[in-house]
Amino acid sequence: MENLIGVGLYTPAEAGRLLAIAPGKLARWLRGHHVGEQEYAPLWKSQIDLDNGHVYLGFRDLMEARIADKFMRCGVSSRRVRAAIQIAREIIGDERPLSTDRFRTDGRDIFLRVAETDEHGEEREGLLNLFRRQYEFKQIIEPLLKSVDFDDKGAPFQWWPAGRRASIVVDPGRSFGQPIDASTSVPTAVLAVAANRDGVETAAVAFDVPETSVRRAVEFEAELERRLAA
Repeated sequence: MENLIGVGLYTPAEAGRLLAIAPGKLARWLRGHHVGEQEYAPLWKSQIDLDNGHVYLGFRDLMEARIADKFMRCGVSSRRVRAAIQIAREIIGDERPLSTDRFRTDGRDIFLRVAETDEHGEEREGLLNLFRRQYEFKQIIEPLLKSVDFDDKGAPFQWWPAGRRASIVVDPGRSFGQPIDASTSVPTAVLAVAANRDGVETAAVAFDVPETSVRRAVEFEAELERRLAA
């Protein structure tokens, strides 16, 4: 388990609950699957292999799945997402390129944000169409990853699943990547269970956190359950 510190650990059910994606779909993306005689390879290899035959996700897998799902919801086919991942791996040298801060989509194609130097030696940002392999110099859509913090290499390291104002963060370096109250690091699931059982005030005292943190945790966990039931 020491090797999982800073990586995060999620079952497909846990990841699906956070992402509002069917656990079976996540498992198929990471394990591959068959439809009739047609074989579909995994979209990418999971960060986690506990050698027990089960599928697990790390934090980068969670972020990769989040963006893959959003692309598909925008109308990009799974086949094109698969192709984009393969092409982008070669371009930026990252096994999980969709989870970086460099992607855009217009609902049909997927674009990789790149920096290029013009004839005057000035650097400007462009968009490389991963299927046509040509540059587009106009904004396609707003960044999809506003609720994610990235390091200086463009890799994600924190996610604010309910928005930054909710002060709930998913950080693989804390609580194995489970959602936590950002200021105290207490898991939201723990606070919500305590509040539902003993009341908000008692839970706040027991865990030495502000009552507002407990209320936010209760609302967050309740919203996850509502999404599952929808």
